Amino acid sequence: MSSDDHGLDEEGLANLAGEVLSRESAAIAALVGAVESSIVTVAHQMIAVAGKVVTTGSGTSGIMAERLAHLLSVCGTPAVYLPSMDALHGGMGAITPSDLVVAISKTGQSSELTSLVERLGRRGIHVVAVTESPDSPFATAASSVAALPPTPSDADPGDMIAMASTLAVGAWSDAVAVVTMSMRGHTLRDVVDGHPAGGVGARGHRSGDESAPVVRGA
Repeated sequence: MSSDDHGLDEEGLANLAGEVLSRESAAIAALVGAVESSIVTVAHQMIAVAGKVVTTGSGTSGIMAERLAHLLSVCGTPAVYLPSMDALHGGMGAITPSDLVVAISKTGQSSELTSLVERLGRRGIHVVAVTESPDSPFATAASSVAALPPTPSDADPGDMIAMASTLAVGAWSDAVAVVTMSMRGHTLRDVVDGHPAGGVGARGHRSGDESAPVVRGA
């Protein structure tokens, strides 16, 4: 039986994969009962904003911020992603006081993101900090904070590689998108109107109930 350089055989590798899946499942499960109020609060802010939602972040958090902007737009809330470094190089001129900024950082230690949030605050722009570190410089500079439960250190390898924490942010983002969609009464027909291409468009055109909301409360 072959093994990798670290001495794990095929069964050992499968067990390692299972451990990763278990840790990441637990990180997402930890959100339940801990973040619902922040999700509803942010959803209300998104509904009330006169302008658009701007999401931002750096590194892996930036990738999740871009994903959130896309999902919000699909679900009926106009949103765009602006990388924090691009914003500091002049892009922040696209953000106005009528916009809402959602900034994502696990540790809150990103100096460029903190600088951006501070500058946006001085311009009267509301920034929501989504973070596991509500006492960080980043969160302190923000207008409001959506705190996520700390990810166990073994769920992000070495407490450095953003894995489970990224999925947790993604799950939080999904819930925000679904709640705002429900609040707006956004329907499958609306989704297809804005997403006519690909499999989504094809399935939507075959649907017999496009006027129905995508989700309903229990």
